[in-house]
Amino acid sequence: MADGRFPRSVYSRGTEPDARFSLANERTFLAWISAGLALISVGVGLESLASGLQPGFRTAAAVVLVIGGITCPVQAWLRWTSVEAALREQQSLPFPPLVAVLPVVVVIAGVLVALGLVVR
Repeated sequence: MADGRFPRSVYSRGTEPDARFSLANERTFLAWISAGLALISVGVGLESLASGLQPGFRTAAAVVLVIGGITCPVQAWLRWTSVEAALREQQSLPFPPLVAVLPVVVVIAGVLVALGLVVR
């Protein structure tokens, strides 16, 4: 039973899982939120403070980081709902697609920053 909890689409499914698993899922959600905030902060800081970098590469790296940071909370929510539903229905946990995307974002931003240092 959903007990009026949000989102109803998750809590109306299956049975209540062990609280430890739900809390672990919540901690993972919060970790992705923190990662998103960190990426946005680094992107803003890079654009604001890194005057020694070539401006085109600096801006490109900042944009990549901010877009990656915006993607994190969206994916965190989608992942939390899918994992919580899987736990409630005693199914296998879904693959987290952001795990494959986030390292690519960081590598692209790093390469752009390195180029910005070299091409001044």
